Amino acid sequence: MTSPSAAPAAPPGPTGRSPGQLMWRRFKRDRPGVVSAYVVTFFFLVAVAAPLISKLYGRNPTETYGLNQPGLLNEYGYPVKPNGGMSGSFWFGLEPTLGRDVLTQLVYGIRTSLLIAAAATVLCVLTGVLIGVTAGYLGGRADYLLGRFIDLLLAFPSQLSFIAFTPVVYSLFVSPEKETPTYLRVLTLILVLWVLGWMGLARLLRGQVLSLREREFVEAAKVTGASPWRIISKELLPNLWTPILVQSTLMLPSFVTIEAGLSFIGVGIVEPTPDWGRMFANGAHYYESDITYIFFPGLAMIVFVVAFNLLGDSVRDAFDPRTGR
Repeated sequence: MTSPSAAPAAPPGPTGRSPGQLMWRRFKRDRPGVVSAYVVTFFFLVAVAAPLISKLYGRNPTETYGLNQPGLLNEYGYPVKPNGGMSGSFWFGLEPTLGRDVLTQLVYGIRTSLLIAAAATVLCVLTGVLIGVTAGYLGGRADYLLGRFIDLLLAFPSQLSFIAFTPVVYSLFVSPEKETPTYLRVLTLILVLWVLGWMGLARLLRGQVLSLREREFVEAAKVTGASPWRIISKELLPNLWTPILVQSTLMLPSFVTIEAGLSFIGVGIVEPTPDWGRMFANGAHYYESDITYIFFPGLAMIVFVVAFNLLGDSVRDAFDPRTGR
């Protein structure tokens, strides 16, 4: 029996939410961000499952069905059936002249473009974080030298530099008389995008670290004898996730469009490797007589870039408590 003098138990107080839980809650309330996340996930799943999709569909991106099967292309090389030859056998139609399947070209093109863009983004983020945080934390002469090096690279016109340096890198490994292997083209594109793409993030993080290193919690960590690595990993980096993630979500679609542009002008991925840029280049020759071929890669590119940019905005808003979501 409970003693009359015993006080009643206090009701449990509200459980607090971690910053990650608050971020996830704000993100789930952003409907455009959630839809964009599903769209981006769909593109990545399609890229990973490209061989499985091709096997289930019963077509591949390199076989010339229009040349091997009579009645698919007319005497001018265009699909006989309307809408670019769309049918139950070829869902997105056929490529003019060669008669390759558009759907499998698009699926494998997504795979190629995302592989190059994702690899370049990861390298750029790692390099930008390393150099930007180092410059901001050390300050002094190190900050000056790294800052001037970043300014020097930023002075290069980005688009012209991509176009100019890509063939130069090819020539370092393969003589002009020989055909450049596909794997070397992929590695070269990743290398060029990496070397010329990390400076913006590094400069942004440098400014953030210069501001954070004067804050009280950093000074307190120094007073307690914390090592520079511990200060950077435990005090600075947790406060830099927002710009890192936002810049990453903006960087990747930018690299996708740059890679497609390089392939479009002939210095990126070339025949017969499926690629969005190569499909645009071929479609530019056919659009007057068959606009269907360029429609699907164009639509896929627009949807992917818009979805990724919206996702970046949603991630920024979710990490920023001042948005009030």
